[in-house]
Amino acid sequence: MVQYSSDLDSVFAAVADGTRRGILERLGRREASISELAEQFDMTLTGMKKHVQLLEEAGLVRTQKIGRVRTCTLGTRRLTAEAAWIAKYHQMLEAQLDSLGAFLERTKGDQP
Repeated sequence: MVQYSSDLDSVFAAVADGTRRGILERLGRREASISELAEQFDMTLTGMKKHVQLLEEAGLVRTQKIGRVRTCTLGTRRLTAEAAWIAKYHQMLEAQLDSLGAFLERTKGDQP
């Protein structure tokens, strides 16, 4: 049975959505309240809270509540494991493409 990391799963699930990737890009420029994010993405507060919560659970966003305002910043997760997984997948794909290229080169001369 293949084992998958739940940490990898949560990060990839979090960044699978375009809105959440947009939130990360926005927070990369400067912090924002959930209200500001909801307004920028033309979304309800409830919808934005759900997106932010998923990003926070993955360690990609941090929130802090001061009074009635919840402010969001980028989280401290470094994405090292995710980058390593992508690099490994890239290497496997390249190896398969290299094998295909070698096969095509070998069989090219067999054609009439």
